[in-house]
Parts: sequence; structure tokens; C-alpha cells
Amino acid sequence: MTAHGFTLFDTAIGRCGIAWGGRGVAFVQLPEARDSETRARVLQRLPAAREAPPPPDVQRALDGIVALLRGEASDLSAVALDMERVPPFHRRVYEVARTIPPGATLTYGDIAGRLGARGSARAVGQALGRNPFPIVVPCHRVLAAGGRVGGFSGNGGVTTKLRLLAIEGAQASGAAQADDGGGGALGFDTDAAVEHVRASDAALARLIDAVGPFRMRLDRTSSLFVALAESIVYQQLTGKAAATIFARVRALFPRAHAGPTPEQILRAQDEKLRGAGLSRAKLLALRDLARRAADGELPTLAEAHRMEDEELVERLTQVRGVGRWTVEMLLMFRLGRPDVLPVDDYGIRKGFAIALGQGDLPARKALEQHGARWRPYRTVASWYLWRAVDTARSG
Repeated sequence: MTAHGFTLFDTAIGRCGIAWGGRGVAFVQLPEARDSETRARVLQRLPAAREAPPPPDVQRALDGIVALLRGEASDLSAVALDMERVPPFHRRVYEVARTIPPGATLTYGDIAGRLGARGSARAVGQALGRNPFPIVVPCHRVLAAGGRVGGFSGNGGVTTKLRLLAIEGAQASGAAQADDGGGGALGFDTDAAVEHVRASDAALARLIDAVGPFRMRLDRTSSLFVALAESIVYQQLTGKAAATIFARVRALFPRAHAGPTPEQILRAQDEKLRGAGLSRAKLLALRDLARRAADGELPTLAEAHRMEDEELVERLTQVRGVGRWTVEMLLMFRLGRPDVLPVDDYGIRKGFAIALGQGDLPARKALEQHGARWRPYRTVASWYLWRAVDTARSG
């Protein structure tokens, strides 16, 4: 039996693992919550493997993975893979998947067709679901019928798949569409998400039936700076009043129809910005945001897509005037994260009380505990709780 070695290595999405044998790379492990768990996953697959420095060919593969996850052009199609334990049909599937370039996608049916095995899309999906070489064999670039995001072998499931597609600039073309103009497509299977929430909670099932289809809109602001600037303006205002003020702020600057730049905010006089309707507190918050963005302290949208939810919360709440709620709205409505529950939001708490027939608003802990059953689609549950409040007002 070929002796195997392995090592852990840092990437933009966390600390990965890679194992090798005499025939090449034998296994790639995406990050778990802790190094010990990532290491345990490798050893579960290859119990006799020993941690060691990688040989030159594996080091080149490792470097290519790091570059790809950093958003750089990186061709991994020539990396030698040890497929001794891989079934023949799976090998054929992996060979086709390796021809998909970064930024492009195929469906399970497409791969079945290329194999001359039409009608075998499910078998293709099962093969990719057992892929021992994620990233090198890019199963994240293979989507379900209609371009919807399907299963994924890596830790984090669909969320990880979406992060990888975002890094590479690919987009799931068949995801649920916005309910009006100006929005974009959500990157997760909304039908599956709604059914999961429905099955997990009888009260939410009744609410879903009453409200109807899930129609959350994904915003398309041009940058993370603009998204946060708009959120700051919207704080503690009605939507109509905030939209008017933000439109005035945009109008202060030439060619700023998509929103002002950090440099424009920093150069503008206080009187000019206050004249658009900004309070002094919001003015100070916008200036702090602009300074941090200009100094490179604010992540780009591409970087934000690669960051975990809590990591973004911790990073962005360093900005004056940006609290957890503001970041949660960004996670949901700009980044399309599927599992966000803003427990401090009044509308969420009120909607929960309505949905469960309670007279009092729930305590934070009670809402968190009950909401755990909606994972990993708490964003969908949140949207329906907001609709519960809208329905009650109009009823």
C-alpha cells in the first residue's frame, strides 16, 4: 500500500488540508471550524497518513489552490491525482469537471451528456458529492438543472459553493429572481430553502402558505462602501425619507449615479453634506467609513464574499455608526447569505410573535433557540417574519 503524507495550509477561505501518495494528490480537505477537525477529516479518509512537508509537485498544487482562492488566475487541470480508490464512472465525471475553467459552470446534465450518458444527471451529482479533490476537481462549478446551486462535497455545503463561485466570478444563472427591477439573483436554491423552513416549523409553514412565494430582492450596489453608506443613511428613518436623502447625497457629486466614492465624501464640506439632509451623527459615520475605505481597511465585495458572517460582523462594526444589525442587512440583501437571523430587529421579533400567536415580543435568547430549527436558511424565515408584520398592518 502506498504511504500517504498530508499537511495543512492557509488560504483565503481558511486552513485547508492536502494529502498525497505515490501517484499524486490523494485528498483535499476544505476548512473545518478548527485545525484539529480539518486534520481529523484527513485522517478519517487516510488513517495511515503522516503529517509532513509536501514534495515539490504537491507544493505546486498547493500554491495553485492558494492562488485560485485568492481570486487569481490559476490552472489546476494538470495536477496529478491519485485515483486508485475512485470508481471508473466517478473518474470520468471528474475528468470532465476538470475541463470547466474558472468563472464558468456546467450542469449535472451537461456532464452526463458529455459522457454519452444522458439521463445520468443524478449519478453525476452523486459522483461529485463524493469528490475527494475539491477545488482541484472543481465540483463547485457544476450546478443543478436550470443553473440552480446543488450539492457540494466541501464543508459548509451550498454556502461554501457560493463563496467559491463568487471568488471566481461565476454566478448561478437559475437562482430565484428579484421581485422588481434593480435587484439581482440569490445564489441558493430558494425552493429547497422554503421547503426546509416549512418542514421544520408548523407555525412558519402556516405563515408561508398565507404569504405566498419567497420574493426577497438582492440589491446590486456597486461596492461595499456604497452599500454601507446607504445603510447608514437609512438608519432610524422611513424608507421613503432615507431614499430621498441618499438620492440628494448622490446628486452632490458628478458621475455618482451609483453612489459616492470614499474620496468624494472625504473632500466634501460638512455644510454640503448636511444640506442633503444628513444628521451630524450620520455625517461623522460616513466620514469614518470613507476614511477606512480610502485607507484600505474596508474589504472589497470580492473579499467580503470570501469572509464568514461573523468575521464580517466583527470587521465592519469597527466603523462608527455601523452595528450588528447594519452588517446583518448587508449579509442578507447585498451578499445573499442564506442563514442570517437579525434577532434584535423589531420587525423580526414582532413577526415571530404574530406567527406563533404570542402577545408579547420574544426575548433574544428565546428567538435564537427557536430559530435554530430554521438553519441553514434563517434568512428565508426572517423574510417571512417581516411579511407577517406587513400582512397584519394591511389586514
